[in-house]
Amino acid sequence: MSSDVKSTRVTASGAIFAGPARVKGIHIVAGATAGTVIIKDGGSGGTAICTIDTPALATETITMEIPCDGLRCETSVYATITNAGFVTVFYA
Repeated sequence: MSSDVKSTRVTASGAIFAGPARVKGIHIVAGATAGTVIIKDGGSGGTAICTIDTPALATETITMEIPCDGLRCETSVYATITNAGFVTVFYA
């Protein structure tokens, strides 16, 4: 499956893309305390499709490439962020 990959960087919980998309990768810079990044389909109250735990190591980075066709969000892509410096989500 070939398509243009885009990215959105957020520093707090928020919308990544307001339409159907496949999450292809995620880059996280951790905060000083342990936290989580939850990717949801359908906005802040949507269905959680991926939860990533982050370490309590300020500026530690986590980079994940999502295998195959990525995580499918049928409505929209939203990230709920707790105790992370910033998150960049790559999607197509």
